Amino acid sequence: MASTNGTGGRREEKGRNIQVVVRCRPFNTMEHRSSYGVIDCDQSRKEVLVRTGGMNDKSSRKTYTFDMVFGPAAKQIDVYRSVVCPILDEVIMGYNCTVFAYGQTGTGKTFTMEGDLTFDPDPLAGIIPRTLHQIFEKLSENGTEFSVKVSLLEIYNEELFDLLSPTEDVNERLQLFDDPRNKRGVVVKGLEEVVVHNKDEVYKILEQGAAKRRTASTLMNAYSSRSHSVFSVTIHMKEITLDGEELVKIGKLNLVDLAGSENIGRSGAVDKRAREAGNINQSLLTLGRVITALVEKRPHVPYRWAAHRTGPGRTSSRSGFNSGPGSPTESPNSPGSCRTRWADAPRPPSSPPCRRPPATWR
Repeated sequence: MASTNGTGGRREEKGRNIQVVVRCRPFNTMEHRSSYGVIDCDQSRKEVLVRTGGMNDKSSRKTYTFDMVFGPAAKQIDVYRSVVCPILDEVIMGYNCTVFAYGQTGTGKTFTMEGDLTFDPDPLAGIIPRTLHQIFEKLSENGTEFSVKVSLLEIYNEELFDLLSPTEDVNERLQLFDDPRNKRGVVVKGLEEVVVHNKDEVYKILEQGAAKRRTASTLMNAYSSRSHSVFSVTIHMKEITLDGEELVKIGKLNLVDLAGSENIGRSGAVDKRAREAGNINQSLLTLGRVITALVEKRPHVPYRWAAHRTGPGRTSSRSGFNSGPGSPTESPNSPGSCRTRWADAPRPPSSPPCRRPPATWR
């Protein structure tokens, strides 16, 4: 990864892998009554142990290693400080970064990303409200002139929708285009970017978007997200060079809450819900293909197959974190256990560190 010294010189640049973080949630009420845990988390060793046989069968255990592991007792603030805090400075330096939550439905992705959308002083606040709180805090402390814009994109049944659109038509579809100015970037035509001045304005926007986002009750999750959401924060910061020239430095942070994949039979999904589940599973499969292609350094990466290519692979990200919540009762052959094996695979390398070129202040 790239870094700068205090004189504006540039240190050696190195590639940086996407970091994979696993969080295992506590038992819910139903699981307490009907199941025993099959997953153990060792935070100090950064390992997840999955029992594939009976409780006392030590021979049928598999261990997976990650960049960070959080057990059921981990608090929201623990995850935020360890995962997100380190990359906020990079965003303010003008880099693009991405955090995305991936996992089976009901494993706590939306809780991890959003939690209670109020912040002060709520211990249940998730990554998104905490991030915006700290962004304004850091920028104010720096004493620089800045502006902050946010957007909230929903990907539902492989189509794009603007959750912050001022129009009454919530079903107005957006179009995705390759960015002619950046071969690794994309542009969503018509996506509303809202200027925000403080964290309270952001919380209102998040509540507005959350109310529009599609959820439904299934046998696996009473509040199952039926869509992916991409919350993007773009920061413009004014800088004055040693020559006295005024420039704008731009950093962007994408906070992505992917819909949970599910077994259609186990979830009881039929008709519309089954179609939603099929599209969710297909889009997550495509994301897996993209990451596999990156891991294996294939000459062709199938970005164009998925509407959610607005994610980390297409943002010239300097830092990426895959926060993968897990259920403590997943069976060895469950989709969640398969995702544990997928996340344990070799880390896909990020693109070379990319910072937007400064623009003359206007």
